[in-house]
Amino acid sequence: MIEVSSGGVVVFGNAILLLKKYNGDWVLPKGRLEKGEGIKHAALREVFEETGVKGEIISYIGSVKYNYKNIKEDEIVSKTVHWYLMKSNSMDCTPQRKEGFIDAVFVHIDKAKDLLRYADERKIILKGIELMNQ
Repeated sequence: MIEVSSGGVVVFGNAILLLKKYNGDWVLPKGRLEKGEGIKHAALREVFEETGVKGEIISYIGSVKYNYKNIKEDEIVSKTVHWYLMKSNSMDCTPQRKEGFIDAVFVHIDKAKDLLRYADERKIILKGIELMNQ
């Protein structure tokens, strides 16, 4: 099975938007593409749906590929996540509780790298920061 998702590294000043899940993990906003949807649109939609933030795309950061086991279907899923660097004009955000998020906050870039649960998301933030400083 192949799955494609898209998400955003959303920046406001020197802070990055993070989501906290019920289990305590901090993650970046992302989600699956809907039928017929492009990766850019999906990234903007997912950021808005999960956090209430209207992001504006600055540039494409890159993609991350990994496999995981879907226990329900008992199959290995090959997942690609496309990441965009975005900016926000406001720090107002609201976590989407029905998706399992208990908090949405802008965190200072240095702290955000340490909080993130997944190494690939830490790398994406670093790439995003590089793009911002070019």
